[in-house]
Amino acid sequence: MFMETHRFEYSIQSMANVLGVSRSGFYQFLKRSKNELEKYNPELVEFIRETWLTSRKNYGLVRLLREVKKVYSIYGARTVRKVMKLCEIQGKQEKRFRIATTDSNHGNRVAPDLVQRNFKPNQKNRIWVSDITFLRSSFGWIYLCVILDLYSRKVVGWSISNSNDSKLVCTALSKAIECRNPPKGLVFHSDRGSNYCSYETRRYLLNNKLRRSNSRKGNCWDNAVAESFFGSLKREMEYNYFYKIQEAEELIFDHIEVYYNRHRSHSSLDFVSPVQFEVNAA
Repeated sequence: MFMETHRFEYSIQSMANVLGVSRSGFYQFLKRSKNELEKYNPELVEFIRETWLTSRKNYGLVRLLREVKKVYSIYGARTVRKVMKLCEIQGKQEKRFRIATTDSNHGNRVAPDLVQRNFKPNQKNRIWVSDITFLRSSFGWIYLCVILDLYSRKVVGWSISNSNDSKLVCTALSKAIECRNPPKGLVFHSDRGSNYCSYETRRYLLNNKLRRSNSRKGNCWDNAVAESFFGSLKREMEYNYFYKIQEAEELIFDHIEVYYNRHRSHSSLDFVSPVQFEVNAA
């Protein structure tokens, strides 16, 4: 309820006037909600609240239920849904915002698709996937390139820049190589954009003995994992636009290195984080 959420920001009377409700009705609502909530295990209620806050208010019913089941196996979706409703907890909804970043109208060499939508390699450092997206700023667009290990969905390298060019990709690759020390022959998969197919990027991959793989033309599903990552990032990171690139870098570092890699659960990883998935598999 809006009034309960903002009761410490605005006076009850002013909100009641704007919303066309009575103060007494609001307090009756609070009393009913409190009485209803007291019917449930207080430890469960607190666990759901804390888990939701730890997820940065991102988790909805599915992920909260999975976390509850790890500790309180007797509770089901109906109970968790009711507690969420009484506590006014809800996950973030997907934003339908996307700008195409792929410039495939170039004369550079395009590699064959070595992945063929096989998004489940049996070991880490076998296939990396990469993509680039735009982020709004007060001075134009900021470009973010990420590289994920397809095995664990962990972000192993990323870079941001004011320019969408080969250097953006090579900087992310440099960080990924330093972080993972990949074996010879690792597949680096991306769309067929000009910065991925440029001479500079091709040379960098060749020098590091990595194999290049490109999606088929006009088929975004061939790079669905990287596309999905950006959908989650824009939904969960909470920003309108950045005032300077340093601000963007700090927020992206926090989201990727602190939250996403180490804490955010994945349905494709049996609802554990990328780091935990790799630890469990070691």
